[in-house]
Amino acid sequence: MSSDFFFRLLGMIIFAIVGAFWGNWLGRFNPDFVLLYTLTVSLVGALFGLVATPYFTTRPIRALKALLAKMAAETLFSATIGLVVGLVIAALLSFPLSLLPTPFGKILPFIGVLLFCYFGVSLFVMRQTDIGNLLNGISARREEGGQANWAQASRTILLDTSVIIDGRVADIAKTGFLPGTLLIPRFVLNELQYIADSSDNLRRARGRRGMEVLSELQKASSVVVRISDIDVEGVREVDDKLVILARQLKCPILTNDYNLNRIAELQGVSILNINELANAVKSVVLPGETLAISIIQEGKEQNQGVGYMDDGTMVVVENGNKLIGQTKDVTVTKVLQTAAGRMIFARLED
Repeated sequence: MSSDFFFRLLGMIIFAIVGAFWGNWLGRFNPDFVLLYTLTVSLVGALFGLVATPYFTTRPIRALKALLAKMAAETLFSATIGLVVGLVIAALLSFPLSLLPTPFGKILPFIGVLLFCYFGVSLFVMRQTDIGNLLNGISARREEGGQANWAQASRTILLDTSVIIDGRVADIAKTGFLPGTLLIPRFVLNELQYIADSSDNLRRARGRRGMEVLSELQKASSVVVRISDIDVEGVREVDDKLVILARQLKCPILTNDYNLNRIAELQGVSILNINELANAVKSVVLPGETLAISIIQEGKEQNQGVGYMDDGTMVVVENGNKLIGQTKDVTVTKVLQTAAGRMIFARLED
């Protein structure tokens, strides 16, 4: 027997009894129709109980369960702590408030409980990110013997699916250049799993690579990784959810997705782009410097040869198409910074 059916029967019986008493009371004004009033109002009460009982019994409970299931664990924890703090403050103030003259002494303690509980829950939910970072910082200081500092503990960074698949985030995080907590929402993990289950071999390999990187991050002792059930209602696209979530949590997004980068910047969200970091740490060369470059292929333009520096920077050599497979000294003539990275133009040494 379902809970809805049980409560419908129970409500029907209770409201039928209440209706019978009410109909009997109404029948006193017209003694000739006491039985008719009793039966009629009882049947109306039974019908009302049968139809309406779930709307104030099981339906609110289900709605509350659904709301709690969608609510992030951090929000639920912060709201609970705020409620407890509000109740404690209200309890401390209830005695002095009860000493006030009537009716203030009877009304103000109850109003105080409502107000302090509301403000406690609101305040702690509003600062849930800071509370979570504080607890993580305390935990980190205990595990590392007090070496963790507040700046490292107080930062949260959202991870995009593309940056997990990329794999370089694990190496960067291990170096300590990403202090704080790496937050991975459940919807990002679901997208990663969807890619790993793809029928396309390349997508499936990329998804499984992302799973391995995530496992590597979780095992690293120098990195705090947290997977959260927090979600954004009314939005389907993962990128849109990340931008909204970053605005709510006031934290940056770590990504190498160019489109997400631009969308987030337009909405005032901070972005940590791994590609920009890689370009920033590449070797700095200036026009006039001499490099030893191994020419490995022809360029797009006529007579051009292409080689690469140790950090992957492309070097386009004029008149180098006939020297493929050879290592030559070249002089830098121009350095271009593009969205795809840094490109160096050079000419052969005389």
